Amino acid sequence: MMTPIAVLFTVTAYFIVLLIVSGIARRNVDNAGFFTGNRQSKWYMVAFAMIGASISGVTYVSVPGMVDKSGFGYLQLVMGFIVGQLVIAFVLTPLFYKMQLTSVYEYLRNRFGMASYHTGAWFFFVSKMLGAAVRLFLVCFTLQLLAFEPLGIPFIVNVVISVGFVWLYTHQGGVKSVIWADLIKTSCLIISVLLCIVFIARDMHLSFTGVVNSIQQSEMSRIFFFDDVNNKQFFFKQFFAGIFTTIAMTGLDQDMMQRNLSCRNSRESQKNMLISILMQFVVVAAFLMLGVLLYQEAALHGMDVAGDQLFPTIATSRLLPGIVGILFIIGLASSAYNAAGSALTALTTSFTVDILGIKNRSEEEVKRTRKLVHIGMAVLMGAVIVAFNALNNTSVIDAVYTLASYTYGPILGMFAFGILFKKPVRDKWIPLVALASPLLCLLLDKHSEQWFNGYRFSYELLILNALFTFIGLCLLIRREQTE
Repeated sequence: MMTPIAVLFTVTAYFIVLLIVSGIARRNVDNAGFFTGNRQSKWYMVAFAMIGASISGVTYVSVPGMVDKSGFGYLQLVMGFIVGQLVIAFVLTPLFYKMQLTSVYEYLRNRFGMASYHTGAWFFFVSKMLGAAVRLFLVCFTLQLLAFEPLGIPFIVNVVISVGFVWLYTHQGGVKSVIWADLIKTSCLIISVLLCIVFIARDMHLSFTGVVNSIQQSEMSRIFFFDDVNNKQFFFKQFFAGIFTTIAMTGLDQDMMQRNLSCRNSRESQKNMLISILMQFVVVAAFLMLGVLLYQEAALHGMDVAGDQLFPTIATSRLLPGIVGILFIIGLASSAYNAAGSALTALTTSFTVDILGIKNRSEEEVKRTRKLVHIGMAVLMGAVIVAFNALNNTSVIDAVYTLASYTYGPILGMFAFGILFKKPVRDKWIPLVALASPLLCLLLDKHSEQWFNGYRFSYELLILNALFTFIGLCLLIRREQTE
């Protein structure tokens, strides 16, 4: 069993590696390098990095823990991710490269006006801050369970240390640091999950064929759910939600797109996205298979553990070799902290460029403003994590996608209208439409079972939210060219 000191030592060692990488990446980095990596990133490096970028600490801990309730149903969502990624690669990416955007929300300014531009930026800000805080909360929660609590260290100290580390490795290198950190993260993740499967199989005396048969025969390996439309796991709910979730949370997300936009041109960016999404499917499937084995391992040894505590508890227990615990901690640290680091960089970029509007100021002034914003984002992220710890009562992965349904919907609706229609709209009223749409979705979600014969909304709320925004913009179409 890993001691609290061993856990902290492992995390610290990983951070030393991150700081070395960040130190190399930040050499001669100007503001353009921080925001876009000077658009010189190699596509295959970004592709490998994107595999890890799409797998946060939420995936690492929550996906294995959810197979007892959801089976392999998560793959239905991932199938939708693949379709959504194709839309991003062949519709959004060429458009963004053609417009040479630093922030993807600059599109809204060019298409509609300043009110839409600021609305999109603020919705991204709220979405990414909440999403990043939820993800980093999970690693803080796990470290609190394994290390800080046994040592008598309060949760808030844990948060300050974690956020401080994230700020430290991103404060100079920006997106260049993020991509290099993601390369390390992807390597750690893949090695970690594969070796964990091997050691657990060895403890259960299973050969490769035995592992495959054991997973196939488990009731937890069910992939497709077509039998009940009211079930949140219903295939078409998950599949279509996956399509639009990917378009919103990757294609219209400054955090994810800043990696794609760091490639030399749109064609190289497209290659990176196609490769990364196929690999993501394989990696997620490996996490789900690991989840089945973890539950079987827990049952074998009479352990009453499930959900988000399943993987951490077994990986760091006496049941498995110490290397498994070390691999788990490295995988968790790399997945969660890197995700928080990239989010912090994206939030800094969006707030500095979109909300403060510093693009036309001097290089030195932009640099000074950027550094102050970066510190402010770190402090705010820490405060949100503490708040989430006080309020959390659900699975973390479910919380992430539920939040996304409400906050990314208006962004998706605005971009969809802007791309599909060329009509001018009354820009000043768009913020009201963007606020009204999620409120209407919340109302429908609260009363759906009563109003729609037992129907329960899942992640398809995102689609509904975007649709309401889209309809609202249709109502704001100007019949004349000037207001």
